[in-house]
Amino acid sequence: MTRAGADPVSCALRDPRAVCGWTLPEWDALIRQARRANLLCRVAVDLNDLGMLQDVPPAPRVHLDAALVVAQAQEEAVRREVSYVRTALCRLGIDIVLLKGAAYLIAGLPAARGRVFTDVDILVPEVAIGEVEGALMLHGWATTHHNPYDQRYYRQWMHELPPLRHIARLTVLDVHHAILPPTARIKIDSAKLLASARPITSEPRLCVLAPVDMVLHSATHLFHNEDLSSGLRDVADLDSLLRHFGSEPGFWQELTGRASELNLARPLYYGLRYATRFLETPVPPETLRAADVGRPARWLRRSMDALFSRALQPDHPDAADRLTPLARRSLYVRAHWLRMPPHLLARHLMVKAFGREEEQSA
Repeated sequence: MTRAGADPVSCALRDPRAVCGWTLPEWDALIRQARRANLLCRVAVDLNDLGMLQDVPPAPRVHLDAALVVAQAQEEAVRREVSYVRTALCRLGIDIVLLKGAAYLIAGLPAARGRVFTDVDILVPEVAIGEVEGALMLHGWATTHHNPYDQRYYRQWMHELPPLRHIARLTVLDVHHAILPPTARIKIDSAKLLASARPITSEPRLCVLAPVDMVLHSATHLFHNEDLSSGLRDVADLDSLLRHFGSEPGFWQELTGRASELNLARPLYYGLRYATRFLETPVPPETLRAADVGRPARWLRRSMDALFSRALQPDHPDAADRLTPLARRSLYVRAHWLRMPPHLLARHLMVKAFGREEEQSA
């Protein structure tokens, strides 16, 4: 079985100083796998912060220097995009809760350092979703996924609008009204998340989730996601959040209590389990014991270990074994199973299968 965290990217994240003595083949593996995992910028920032870039051999340093440029450009682009979103929605009189990468950046959290962004995610009240979409469309965002089934899939069954793409900048915005679909097996009261959101003092009308909710959302997103190509990046997010917020008084006790309150004990259990395994995240023993309330049966726990120890490795052939493709497919099906009841899932998979056949025959 693939050992969790045995890949060079996890090793570099756990102890950036250790890479100084690496050979060129080891550097080559790190660069290729970190790029595929969307973590090359993070590795470059870590080494730069430690003043170690000058010690990196010339060939890999070229890639790390370029990654620093990408990280800075992405940060500036996301700040601009968030400003555009706030301007578009300012007249609605609602608070906009930033999620994931944009939240980490605007809140000034360490998790934003060197993070690669593909879109901006926001959370708004469900009752305002129509007004929000209309205001965004007036400012240049247009819906994607024009197929009638896809539109119905998002609007009736999912927790978000179909992704919106700006017609000029081509940036993508995901507008959520919950963090899990209403059809999911886990039911979450989004009003509790919105009520506990914290305003960003320097950014009027912008908020981020409370620290414990931010951690729980990170774990929930990761362990309910069908696409784990950036899974290790998401584990790194979780690791950074836990290290940062873990120093706040009462955080760990509040985290496990909030997980039970929001019905997210299982995602938190998995989040702590794999963050500690891959990145040696320092979690107090009493927190791990308290999180055991979300522990699955032994047979399921062993199955998940076998799947996630493979699927959370960088999505690169050198980090895979013969069972990795099966693990990724199994977790893809699992994510949909958690999102939808059996009759909807069967219909959805059939529609997608026939749709794919039509595309291939066109």
